[in-house]
Amino acid sequence: MSLCTRVKSLFIAAAAAILLAVPVAQAHAGVFVSVAIAPPALPVYAQPPLPAPGYIWTPGYWAYGDAGYYWVPGVWVMAPRPGLLWTPGYWGFMGGLYAWHPGYWGPHVGFYGGVNYGFGYMGVGFCGGEWRGGVFAYNSAVANFGGVRVTNVYVDRTVVERNTIVNVNHYSYNGGGGIQARESAAEMQAEREQHFEATSNQMQHEHFAGQDRSQLASVNHGLPGTMASSRMDSYHQVAMRNASSHPISDGDRTAGRAYNPNNREANQDQRIANGLRSGQMTAGEASRAEKSQSAIDQQVHDDRVANGGKLTGQERQQINQEQNAASRQIYNEKHNDATIAPNEVNNRMANQQQRTANGLRSGQMTSGEASRTNANQSNNAQQVHNERMANGGALTQQQRRQANQQENRNSRQIYNEKHNGNTAKGAEHGHER
Repeated sequence: MSLCTRVKSLFIAAAAAILLAVPVAQAHAGVFVSVAIAPPALPVYAQPPLPAPGYIWTPGYWAYGDAGYYWVPGVWVMAPRPGLLWTPGYWGFMGGLYAWHPGYWGPHVGFYGGVNYGFGYMGVGFCGGEWRGGVFAYNSAVANFGGVRVTNVYVDRTVVERNTIVNVNHYSYNGGGGIQARESAAEMQAEREQHFEATSNQMQHEHFAGQDRSQLASVNHGLPGTMASSRMDSYHQVAMRNASSHPISDGDRTAGRAYNPNNREANQDQRIANGLRSGQMTAGEASRAEKSQSAIDQQVHDDRVANGGKLTGQERQQINQEQNAASRQIYNEKHNDATIAPNEVNNRMANQQQRTANGLRSGQMTSGEASRTNANQSNNAQQVHNERMANGGALTQQQRRQANQQENRNSRQIYNEKHNGNTAKGAEHGHER
């Protein structure tokens, strides 16, 4: 072995020792984690190719450590023994907090919150493959084989379609404003079976990700440095290099624990947009929901400005309670008898609401900016509602033109708010206007 090779080996070993020695709040089996802030949306990524026959895909997920949320890359792993399948962990909203439910190995796939992680974990069960006589067979409708020759293959697209929970907003949690899925009888039965916790390699994989600064949500703003990897060891080398060149600082930890990309606010706006678009919400119902969101957004803005850009724990709890009430309001408005056939005017309002949600989610809009756009949308929706009521449910041509002109003004406002250089990232450091 050359001197260069020995030095390189010593460096890798030392880096690994440093990573494994640093304590971090793990979210694996046996450890309960609850957070007041919703996890970020699931990033969109491609599945890396299968490294060799026999590996099972485990999807990426947001874990929580001493620097806030961080992304654990999806990766192919070997099951602890033949016949076992992986049930992914998931975040669930309950009691005002987001609690982590750890993943586990078992003979059947249980409930994982209805979260559509993709690549076979479509919200219900696992359709990426199955055990056949002690050998794992792959569903080629889902799995990416790359250049690996696999003989145990079948094609079943129907099971994929049947078990897919649509998740256009890429929610990473169950309950609250996220996925509204409940356990089936089969999933409850699976939970009563014998389980095996994540393997030591999986736990180590999560630990490496927790020490990789590029995986922190507060740093990558929802776009992790490494989304997924074919092999654990390949990513671990990347994580060690990143930990050595850009270690996580105390400032990162402080910012990470306070980081809130306004996901809850964005999700509520998204639900209003969906209700308008589907006809489940009338303009009057949307106006009330938008007015509530505007008030909450303004309160978040005022609290942050008063506290140097951050929210106290008590303020977060209060805002969360108000959003819970707003969430129930939206649900009730969408599930009462008041509906309207999808139409051009409501679609335009839905599109504006969608743009506000996207601006909050990306960080281009602060809570204060969203409060203003929601207030304007509420006023316009109320005007449309009043005119429809006065005209037996319809709008005249002149009223349609007037509503469209108002939406044009709102559209310019939304554009300006999203492109003025004032971002949610700045708001966390006291610069929200």
